[in-house]
Amino acid sequence: MIRLLLVDDQTIIRQGLKNLLELNDDFEVVGEADNGKVAIEKAAVLLPDVVLMDLRMPVMDGIAATHEIVAKFHHIKVLVLTTFDEDDSVSKAIQAGAIGYLLKDTEPDALAQAVRAVSKGYTQMSPGLLSKAIAYAATPTPSAQGIKAQAALDNLTSREKEVLSLISDGLSNREIATALFLSENTVKNHVSSILSQLEVRDRTQAAILFNDSLK
Repeated sequence: MIRLLLVDDQTIIRQGLKNLLELNDDFEVVGEADNGKVAIEKAAVLLPDVVLMDLRMPVMDGIAATHEIVAKFHHIKVLVLTTFDEDDSVSKAIQAGAIGYLLKDTEPDALAQAVRAVSKGYTQMSPGLLSKAIAYAATPTPSAQGIKAQAALDNLTSREKEVLSLISDGLSNREIATALFLSENTVKNHVSSILSQLEVRDRTQAAILFNDSLK
């Protein structure tokens, strides 16, 4: 059973999502929140598996709430569900730790599949949004953090750099395995090593770092 916390400032949206999601036998909506501050409080008590997070809300927005939830509760996955697809919103949500970003016009079946995937740690993005996030990520002024990230990229093996390049192209582990004539398990091991060395949560953040390094 996947335990869900719904966060949206509109009651009708939360109720609609609850009714829709609970048509699936493997979903349970354990709580609701109408702003980011309440979401953090509910997350601490309810410990959901996945938080469906809106972005623009009173008191505390979804990006700030996502950052705090991800920092405090490492097992909780945040899936942004919003009407806003601006480049900066997508990039900031991913940087805050969201593992997925969907628009509210997503089809019900696609939403359900995305929730299941996110609960297992897989990144989910509405079509076209990953490229927006990567394109928007501007090269920062050199800093200790930026130098550290570049050093980590430089320390990757040539094979890991090949895998990371294909990750940034949006390929799955299976597709990478085929392209590089490797087993899928070997690719999974490379991906785990890359995420660990770059100190990022998921493939999307790794892809953003890689594309930043090319600028």
